[in-house]
Amino acid sequence: MKKIIVTGALGHIGSKLIRDLPDYLENPEITMIDNLTTQRFSSLFNLPRHNYTFYLKDILEDDLDQIFKKSDVVVHLAALTEATTSIDQPEEYERVNYLGTKKILELCKKHSVKMIHFSSTSIYGTKKKIVDENCDKEDIKPQSPYASTKLKEELLVQNYFNKKNVKTKTLRLGSICGTSPGMRFHAAISKFCFQASIGQPLSVWETALNQKRPFLSLNDATRAIAFVIKNNLFDGGVFNVVTSNFSVKEIIQIIKKYEPKVQIKLVKSKIMNELSYEVSSKKIQKKGFIFSKNLDDRIKDTINLFKSIEN
Repeated sequence: MKKIIVTGALGHIGSKLIRDLPDYLENPEITMIDNLTTQRFSSLFNLPRHNYTFYLKDILEDDLDQIFKKSDVVVHLAALTEATTSIDQPEEYERVNYLGTKKILELCKKHSVKMIHFSSTSIYGTKKKIVDENCDKEDIKPQSPYASTKLKEELLVQNYFNKKNVKTKTLRLGSICGTSPGMRFHAAISKFCFQASIGQPLSVWETALNQKRPFLSLNDATRAIAFVIKNNLFDGGVFNVVTSNFSVKEIIQIIKKYEPKVQIKLVKSKIMNELSYEVSSKKIQKKGFIFSKNLDDRIKDTINLFKSIEN
């Protein structure tokens, strides 16, 4: 039995992960940490019968030594994740994300706990058609303070692996698509599904309509986390985790299968990235991980959440 800590356990990914891990791993003991600043109490409702413990803690402010003691793995999801907001709050993203990751790494070092760290495919910025984990430095161009902080975290995690013997794996996630008890709606597909369901035009960045971008099914995200733990893939390296690469136009075509009358409205954004590229996930696939075929079902699930709303 593995003892697994999940920080940010009540968020979009975490609230599904804590429910999925018992299906993927043999009788894990799951410790949940969340500071509830986002008020996602509902993520604790109706948990399946399993060995759960919840701590209302702030990873930066509170003493977590007794929680980490005798644990095996920490899945470090606690973070601020909205790229657009980070433009106006770069110092807060640095404090919560970078310093939070540093504190978790120190706890891992002290108590010999393995760590899954999360980065983002938004650290890429390239004119190449496709990019992977071994790309050139010029293909790494974060497009927001959020992405810049994630890249800085990656370097910190690699340093702890190389020099301080902390066993780690970094997962660069595509933009999440899928439902969970703690889901938010700032990610592109979730936001589009919400707007389509209430009869609003989809607000699309002016430069984004035909740009290819990486997206990740939430089911694939939780399965990939369990895959790393189950196969003990804590080699200090990085995996891209991406279900499919789509343009916004292609995503809208999928949404139209379920909401045929949907319209779009082009808007300006503080993040105006004119690059178009795809992100390869072949590295994790070569280890034996199999992604789901497409995002259609996850988009359908998200729209169905709002089917009771009359447009």
